[in-house]
Amino acid sequence: MKLFNSMGPNPHIVRMYAAELGVAFDEVEEIDLMAGDNRKAGYLQHNPAGQLPAVMLDSGEIIAEITAICEYLDEATDGKTLMGNTAAERAHTRMWTRRVDLGICEPMVNGFRYAEGMAIFKDRMVTVPEGADGLKKVAQSKLAWLDEQMADGREFVAGSTVSLADVLLFGMLAFAANVGQPLNPEHTHVCAWFDRMGARPSAAA
Repeated sequence: MKLFNSMGPNPHIVRMYAAELGVAFDEVEEIDLMAGDNRKAGYLQHNPAGQLPAVMLDSGEIIAEITAICEYLDEATDGKTLMGNTAAERAHTRMWTRRVDLGICEPMVNGFRYAEGMAIFKDRMVTVPEGADGLKKVAQSKLAWLDEQMADGREFVAGSTVSLADVLLFGMLAFAANVGQPLNPEHTHVCAWFDRMGARPSAAA
């Protein structure tokens, strides 16, 4: 199994998830995001969306999109799971993953693309600079909501065990903190959770 890897939060999320499961990739190919190699024919033949990361299975089949990759790794791995052991547990994980993805991660990363990251993205995708501040506010509003939810004492986003929702959110927040969207110290429960996630060996993957 081969990982097409690069800088940025999305590949980090997949690497962290794999590390949590104890999965090692047979091969890792670095794609130069800054040079735009992800938008050139060599990579587009693997992933026409031009996004990273992507995984090539031993069959040659390509899987892209971070949640799809992580769920595949989970299902293809014997033993540990970050999705859940029952249909209800997996649905619960997907519910929280969708909440943090749509409510926090998407507006946060687009807020970056349309502001601090404009020089990189303006010639690669449609950018809406006038929407940047509003998107960042949406992300912060949802983080405040999540902080309220975690006031019940839960250790992780979806409950008492680490899940895809945690890995996804941690990877995005770790990135955002370095590009103009730091954690709000008033969100004490989220900050404590972030520190717990950052202390996990997988965070360095």
